[in-house]
Amino acid sequence: MRNRLTVFSSTLLALGLSGSLAQAADAPAGAERGRMLFQQACALCHAAGPGLPGGQGPSLVGVTGRRAAAVPNFPYTRALVDSGLTWNAANLDRYIANPTAAVPGTSMVVQVASADDRRDIIAFLATVTAPATTAADAGAAGRGGPAGGQGRGGANPNAADPNDWRQNSPGRTYSVSLDRLAAPFTSVGSSRGGIVPQPAGTTLQVPAGFKVELFASGLTNPRIVRVAPNGDIFVAETSANRIHIYRAADGAATPSSDEVFATGLNRPFGIAFYPGGAEPQWIYVANNNSVVRFPYRNGDLKARGDAETIVPQLAQTNGGHTTRDLAFSNDGRRLFISVGSAGNLGEGMPRKTPAEIAQWEAENGLGAAWGGDTHRANILVTSPDGREPLKVFASGIRNPVGLAVHAGGNLWTSTNERDGLGDNLVPDYVTSVKEGGYYGWPWYYMGNHEDPRLEGVRPDLAGKATVPDVPIQAHSAALGIAFYTATSGASVFPAEYRGDLFVALHGSWNRTSLTGYKVVRAKLQDGRPTGEYIDFLTGFVVGGPTVWGRPVGVAVANDGALLVTDDGNGKIWRVSTAR
Repeated sequence: MRNRLTVFSSTLLALGLSGSLAQAADAPAGAERGRMLFQQACALCHAAGPGLPGGQGPSLVGVTGRRAAAVPNFPYTRALVDSGLTWNAANLDRYIANPTAAVPGTSMVVQVASADDRRDIIAFLATVTAPATTAADAGAAGRGGPAGGQGRGGANPNAADPNDWRQNSPGRTYSVSLDRLAAPFTSVGSSRGGIVPQPAGTTLQVPAGFKVELFASGLTNPRIVRVAPNGDIFVAETSANRIHIYRAADGAATPSSDEVFATGLNRPFGIAFYPGGAEPQWIYVANNNSVVRFPYRNGDLKARGDAETIVPQLAQTNGGHTTRDLAFSNDGRRLFISVGSAGNLGEGMPRKTPAEIAQWEAENGLGAAWGGDTHRANILVTSPDGREPLKVFASGIRNPVGLAVHAGGNLWTSTNERDGLGDNLVPDYVTSVKEGGYYGWPWYYMGNHEDPRLEGVRPDLAGKATVPDVPIQAHSAALGIAFYTATSGASVFPAEYRGDLFVALHGSWNRTSLTGYKVVRAKLQDGRPTGEYIDFLTGFVVGGPTVWGRPVGVAVANDGALLVTDDGNGKIWRVSTAR
């Protein structure tokens, strides 16, 4: 415990923080354990201190005694706004035990089942009180700081920022130079504003010769989209715990059939068909901490049988990053599963001696995480029937969200890198994944750049981290990926697109000026990445602090069109050639 406190306190000092959050390091044992649990289960969605990573959801600084849904500029559900709750210990305990039972209609779905864990998390939250506001702070807030509403990513136009959303334009090319990365802590990001309905008159932009149309709407949290061999379109509605299915004729801009294929899942994300080829027999689905499959035949609009559990448990912990994707090797012998980290920087990992590390890595692979991150921040591999023990295929990948296998056989992933080092660190990336490769997290990034918050902790890993193929502007949040493989069809793209990789960038939540919120195309030549990526679908940002859509999944339809899920407003977009 003392070693973890030392690392945490060093992080606070590196970030220049003091006050109530730093004092949490000296809190009673229950609050300290609660802090560790919070980092593992909650910190990916909620900040618990000014300037610290976390915060895709509202900040929990000062939450004790606060009215529910009271943080400004966050798009709460109407259910939580109308709940009338005040966050005392009893209400917090009831809510985090089962949010949807406590407030039906809330968007919060993560549960903390253990009463002891809830007690300690609530004790920790009581220590993170809001600091007193000075006149200088108030002035900063009025100029667009976190308390101000203006410019959470957009009040300061920052037109000189080449990665600001204002610079987006279909066809614009980017290349992140790893020789000229920003120094750590040279900027302090701020959280984004909320999501709004698509404003009247706004349109999406695509390159000349293409058109974009609304394919479907009314979905709940649509995430990964995959196309079956017969052309049916499967969508994971993650927060609704179900798989949706659409059928559309080739060239059609709207579906002819709209069904729910399966329900009763647990935050489903990845979808894969097995075996490969024209007649799959199974549909695999990745839950938050398991993999299941349904018997399937082409044309099924409803699951023809109950889910069969293939992998009952992926990791020892459930919180943190919850997206799990799936892909099969081209020969059908291996099932790859992506599992993101529990937190930002390995907060749940106690120190190990060099001898303990050597033994651990002999069993789990170079740079493999342990503690609360055991079997996390990795890509795992097993057999299609799940009978082979899970093994680490590649390690040190903080949050490998999307998976895809290239026609040549190489596995690829999209990765969300760590937060807290500044606006332009650390680059996200897409990369081919080398078996046995170590990609740096949490001790190193982009090759041999040591994270200053963990300086000197793992000198044995210096120079051993694999450099990813295509770095992407930091905080862009690279999610779904798909190779463009269509060669014919009513909506097929020009030949120059074949073999390239489409990447959905969900968008930043903690950068001074917004970045991402678009779909880009990573260039490959003869199957090899050039390191460049190009804007393809843009236009989701309203005008600075708010956005109206967030791309998540991408898939190539049987007629050659590109399908893009948008979880900001529950839609699917269809990009085709303009004929």
